[in-house]
Amino acid sequence: MSKPKILIQFDTDDHACAFDGVVAADSGIDQLFQYSKITLDDVQRLVYGAIFTRGVEDLHQTAIFVGGSDVAKGEAIVEKINSVFFGPMRVSVMMDSNGCNTTAAAAVLAAARHIELNGATATILAGTGPVGVRAARLLAGAGATVRIGSRSQTRAMEAAATINERLQSDAVTGVETSSSDQTTAALDGSNILIAAGAAGIQLVDTSCWKGNESLKVAVDLNAVPPLGIESVDVMDQAVDHSGTVCYGAVGVGGTKMKIHKAAIASLFHSNDKVLDAEEVFQIGLEQ
Repeated sequence: MSKPKILIQFDTDDHACAFDGVVAADSGIDQLFQYSKITLDDVQRLVYGAIFTRGVEDLHQTAIFVGGSDVAKGEAIVEKINSVFFGPMRVSVMMDSNGCNTTAAAAVLAAARHIELNGATATILAGTGPVGVRAARLLAGAGATVRIGSRSQTRAMEAAATINERLQSDAVTGVETSSSDQTTAALDGSNILIAAGAAGIQLVDTSCWKGNESLKVAVDLNAVPPLGIESVDVMDQAVDHSGTVCYGAVGVGGTKMKIHKAAIASLFHSNDKVLDAEEVFQIGLEQ
């Protein structure tokens, strides 16, 4: 008799995220254990509970999901989890704090439906945040040239350097986009625009992007007015605006949900998966 599929949710916030719990339930698991206010000091005890309660042959039926609103904390939790594992005593892990990995993957996949990523040029506004950085990694990893935009030239260049070092490439550059003129310049020759800013902040007005003949796809990940890309509706899903195919946050949300569910389901195929942006994106490509 097979063991039930158990997902253990490590959440760094005061309350474990209901969204992540609902998606987990819809992904075919049998039991969900939710823990909130997780700190590094909690990890070893909980991981031991996950790996020492079943035989090695059944460990693939247990998995860990790391969530919460703080991406840096989530990354540290995953690093700690992996340090506790040893030999075959491990379970699969997925990190999606603040939806960073599934959102980035969904945005890049939306663009990939309309343009070949290899050889494309992409501009990511608010690109130094968790979603922007991951989208840049995915695009550069697929062969695109990427411009990370930020109000701070220094932050943009630092983020670009970190990604280039990780990928052993020079595909990513940092650009300042604190004014309309700078944003327009950043979009010159770009084929893909992704706005990855915080909720309720407009990053680019209509005059900066409409009429840009090189721009083939625009994806706005902000669902709270004012939207990140002016003139792109939150519900837009492959809607043509003056020759640019546009997606709003809700329009790309279906892809995000599909990826999230598939990624959760994949955790139970083996006990040695660690799903970060690249692995989540690959799962999306396979859907």
